[in-house]
Parts: sequence; C-alpha cells; structure tokens
Amino acid sequence: MADTTVIPNNGEDTGKQVILQRIYIRDCSFESPRAPAVFATPVSPEVKVNMRSDTNKLGGDSFEVVLTVTIEAQAESRSIFLVEVHQAGLFNISGFNDQELGAVLGSYCPNILFPYAREAVSDLVQKGSMPPLLLQPVNFDAIYMQSISQAASPAGDASIPA
Repeated sequence: MADTTVIPNNGEDTGKQVILQRIYIRDCSFESPRAPAVFATPVSPEVKVNMRSDTNKLGGDSFEVVLTVTIEAQAESRSIFLVEVHQAGLFNISGFNDQELGAVLGSYCPNILFPYAREAVSDLVQKGSMPPLLLQPVNFDAIYMQSISQAASPAGDASIPA
C-alpha cells in the first residue's frame, strides 16, 4: 500500500507529491569480534555513529533512497561490536523543481527512513546480547542545509581563521 504526501502551497494544490511505495532493509550486519569474552567483564564502550544517504534515480519519477547507519562500539581501543544497516525506500516524487527535489531526497526521505533504521539497529544490538542502544533523533534538514553550504563554499574557505 502506497502512502501519498501532497505538499501544499498556501492551500493550493500545486501537483507536488511524494508517494512512498516501499520501505525495506537493503543490507544489514552485526559483528561482535570479542564474543563471548566481552560478556565476562563490564565495559563502558565509546560509541561512534555515522550516517549517510544515497539516492538512485530509477526512471521517471521513481527514486530509491538508502540511509546507511554505521555504529561502532569500542573499549580499550578494541571493537566491542559493529552494526550497519542500509535502510531503503522507494519513492515516487513529482512536481518539484531541481532545488526542491534535492531537499526532498536529501532531507524528507531520510527523515522517513530513520525510525525504521533506528529500530533495526536496536534489534540487532539486543540480539547480539549487548546493552540497549537508542539512537537519538536526527535533524536531517540541518544536515542537508550544511551539506549545501559546504558544497557552495570554495575549497579555500574550508579553513578556520586563527
């Protein structure tokens, strides 16, 4: 069953719509290289979270958006666990200009996919017999705007003045 989102403009129907066709896990993995020894002593791991999204144009107005979430927990410079989830969605997106389409694909779609990725990560970590891991909400709008700003600024402006 497809879910349709119509983006209104001052109460007018502009023909802009995002139709969510399907949500699925494209790939996932969990590694615990020190198991079962890691369960013998309590540890307080340092957890690193990385996220990225990729877009594949499938033809016409159809797009696949893949949100990749990678989490590594380390203690004493040794890996406790590594989990990676590629949460994907098929979207039919129409009526947007190029700039608006970039925002829909770079912010709106990952925002839809994130709760599913968060649940998959949580399930994998618990099934690996690790302490619960709850990913905090992510502001994909701010991340998208930051990526636009970085892409627009020349390479020479990347340094921070002293």
